[in-house]
Amino acid sequence: MSFLIHGIQPFLVPICFVVAWTLIILVVWSLWTAARDSVSTAKQMHQIPCTSCQFFTDNYRLKCTVHPSTANTEEAINCIDYQPKTNPYLY
Repeated sequence: MSFLIHGIQPFLVPICFVVAWTLIILVVWSLWTAARDSVSTAKQMHQIPCTSCQFFTDNYRLKCTVHPSTANTEEAINCIDYQPKTNPYLY
């Protein structure tokens, strides 16, 4: 048993070095991927025009009087019934 331990000992430092750096690279890559995906999702969500539409009620029970099932979703990005608010104080 002692022979086996003494035989492996010179390789432990390089193996641990490679494993540690591999782990660090994987963690950084994972964080980068998560940040990139979050920015992509945020850009897409900012294209939803519902809050500036005159049919948007700002009520959690009925968000939109024309398309209540698609209000504030990705399906509302190209809404054909979108009408911009002309006077936000009236809505």
